[in-house]
Amino acid sequence: MAGRREGTGGGERPKKDRPGGRGGGGGGKNSSKRSRGGRDKVRHPSLDIVSSDGRELSGRRIVLCIAGSVAAYKAIELARLLMRHGCDSVTCVATKAATRLIRPAYLKWATGNDVITDLTGDMEHIRLADYGRSDIVIVYPATANTIGRLANGMDDAPVSTVLTVALGSKIPIVVCPAMHESMYENPAVLRNIGFLGKRGKVSFVGPRMAEGKAKAPEPEHVLDHVISRFGPPESPLRGARVLLTAGPTVEFVDPVRVISNVSSGRTGVLLGAELAAAGARVTMIYGPGRHEPPKGVETTRVETGAEMRTAVRSALKGARFDVVVMAAAVSDYAPARRRRTKIKSGVGSGELTIRLRRVPKIIGMARGMQRDALLVGFKAEADVSRAALVKSARASMAESGADMVVANDVGSEYRGRPDSNNVIVVSPSSESESGWRKKEAVARFIKRAIEAELAAAAKRRDEHR
Repeated sequence: MAGRREGTGGGERPKKDRPGGRGGGGGGKNSSKRSRGGRDKVRHPSLDIVSSDGRELSGRRIVLCIAGSVAAYKAIELARLLMRHGCDSVTCVATKAATRLIRPAYLKWATGNDVITDLTGDMEHIRLADYGRSDIVIVYPATANTIGRLANGMDDAPVSTVLTVALGSKIPIVVCPAMHESMYENPAVLRNIGFLGKRGKVSFVGPRMAEGKAKAPEPEHVLDHVISRFGPPESPLRGARVLLTAGPTVEFVDPVRVISNVSSGRTGVLLGAELAAAGARVTMIYGPGRHEPPKGVETTRVETGAEMRTAVRSALKGARFDVVVMAAAVSDYAPARRRRTKIKSGVGSGELTIRLRRVPKIIGMARGMQRDALLVGFKAEADVSRAALVKSARASMAESGADMVVANDVGSEYRGRPDSNNVIVVSPSSESESGWRKKEAVARFIKRAIEAELAAAAKRRDEHR
């Protein structure tokens, strides 16, 4: 069976996002609930677009200040771009003039967050812009009036007050000017821009000079600036091609019965997201796991071990990979013969004999096809000592030719807390243990181990030149 391909690393962006349209604001089946403070909170449907084009801004908390320029309508597009590249926390703060040009309801629809138009006893300016409360403040568009208030510490409105606090708490501020050209060339405005430009945490994007106006930069240009300055730090994975297998496989006994395992595929999915966030181009071969593939990752769905082997072979023949990660829990055995019809229940002596055959290891094939790739294997044991687990990982590494093996014990302790794990990354000269942590943290731990091995390999190459 040919695998089904899902996603191509982001694809083409819709030109417009409209409330209730295909851009993700209409609610529906993808809405889910998550608990916060003991109460269920419905996930806003606009968050469905998060990371659809990349994960460069994953985890970033961004405040978007919107001033009263006609370019304010483009703030919706900018907010959506930030979200499509990983940011799931965009909070808009709008001036009174901006709300006459663009309704706060549109901004709420675009981001899923309430819009700040007044300061109340909730101390919104402190909550958003005090020390460490946000990662970036973007002023789009920034009028001459807003720039002047920021430069002179005036805080008589929500936007200016948030900016005053952010400048004092040294949160990076990205300013995107928009005004008539004659206003922009006013010596006082230029002096304010020059003053702010000397503050290390303030940067400017644009404006574009056209038609007698200093126009706000296009949202795509602001996005590029934000990613280049505040995206993930340079990683050995940036630009690397990664092939990742994940999830379980199933082996059919008859048309309705299978042999499988309890793998949910979550660790592989989380690792794929981490690798993509570091800038890698990830291709994932994914068995029937219970979790959605990460956005921005090219995914081929398979079911059986044979299908996974075929898909991996096809991928390795079609492209050169820098890293190959075998995280899938592929069945070690499959029925020697798949029955064409359903085995009847309640017939015979009450016992059924099924002959099994050994399934060839995919990791050995991968090593044979691409010897220069960093090959990462996974090894699971159940209820063994740490020494026995490491010994098993080293034996697997020697047998497969892997450069490193991620080992874990999926016995009784793991079954008691399946959202967490403890892995040991074993290489020829070292071993490092993650400790019991949430699987999200374990995925980052594995990613960092891969980065360290890539960096060490690059250093060795440089020394031999």
